[in-house]
Amino acid sequence: MNKLSRRTFMAFAAGGTVALATGQVHAHDNNVKTYPANANRDPGPHDPIREAENPDILNPPDTDSGTLPNLRYSFSDAHVRKSSGGWTRQVTQRELGVSTTIAGVDMRLNAGGIRELHWHKEAEWAYMTYGKARVTAFDAESGWFVDDIGVGDLWYFPPGIPHSIQGLGPDGCEFLIAFDDGNFDEDSTFLLSDWFKHIPADVLAKNFKVPVSTFANLPSPQDEYIFAGTVPGSLASDSIKGSAKSKTGFTHRMMAQSPIKAPGGTVRITDSSNFPVSKTIAAALVEIEPGGMRELHWHPNNDEWQYYLEGEGRMGVFASSGQARTFDYRAGDVGYVPFAMGHYVENTGSTPLRFLELFKSDYYADISLNQWLASTPPELVKQHLRLDDNFMQALSLIKNPVVK
Repeated sequence: MNKLSRRTFMAFAAGGTVALATGQVHAHDNNVKTYPANANRDPGPHDPIREAENPDILNPPDTDSGTLPNLRYSFSDAHVRKSSGGWTRQVTQRELGVSTTIAGVDMRLNAGGIRELHWHKEAEWAYMTYGKARVTAFDAESGWFVDDIGVGDLWYFPPGIPHSIQGLGPDGCEFLIAFDDGNFDEDSTFLLSDWFKHIPADVLAKNFKVPVSTFANLPSPQDEYIFAGTVPGSLASDSIKGSAKSKTGFTHRMMAQSPIKAPGGTVRITDSSNFPVSKTIAAALVEIEPGGMRELHWHPNNDEWQYYLEGEGRMGVFASSGQARTFDYRAGDVGYVPFAMGHYVENTGSTPLRFLELFKSDYYADISLNQWLASTPPELVKQHLRLDDNFMQALSLIKNPVVK
């Protein structure tokens, strides 16, 4: 459906004001309150376009209550750092204060563009969103690793493992990177060029057994980071002869997994059970059909960090103690659900809604509200909620992560 179809807005051309033409909150909600036509009229300075994109902020459902921290931030609002080989932008705890467990980076590499050889204190997990890339790594057992990846593929580099990424033809690549620390900053990376610049030339010469003059024209770290390079040859041509390949698989084909199929969509789960190297980040790729919904649930192992790949949706979050809020999302947005908070994600558009759920954990876990109630003595449930036998019979012992 259209972005505004769940709200009817009246535009006042003279003042650029957007107001609710009716008091109806959601056409499909029961027992909604009604308000005078101008109850939400804002005659002062405001941004009608922004308001129209976030209808559940402007006019929250009657079920919203209390105060919760902001659970949404768009990469479109993040600062872009440009380089000769591509660009990058990040959403960390600095941008989204509640995001303590995971920080995200959106990076674009042109064909041949190189994210220079580097390593981190944090683990790095990534999902390819566009094009093709070549990744390299070197493990603590002296094993080398090189692989080519495409859309829907993942990589994971544990803390301290050096690696690189390069865009391939014809148009390079773009990918989401997640780090297992919300305070991570991309600028705190250990860069190869940066270290060379901070080692005396005679020390470098002694270490590599070459003349001091070899290091007279080292590049500036500001010139490296992401820099233009030449598209590499075949994967075989980048194999290291005379040395053993790493026994660790640092990449994974997430889209090649058989999905969990449900009435309203599909789910693919990747954690250490099927991607063994990924010890600190577990993930699910959720696809929701129009009219479908990620069922009411919560996660018992950690906070949830989300990245919206395509479509439009809204998420309602229950924080206990009578607190609840609703947020709207679209492609490029980051969402966040603090530990154990109940929530749902509903497709509010006319096209599929696709997003990633990420957790700082070695395993994926969720608790289905429907399945829990179905697995609880019926009379106990009925006494709690004053519901009838028809409701009890509708409950499912089988988990359906996406419903319609």
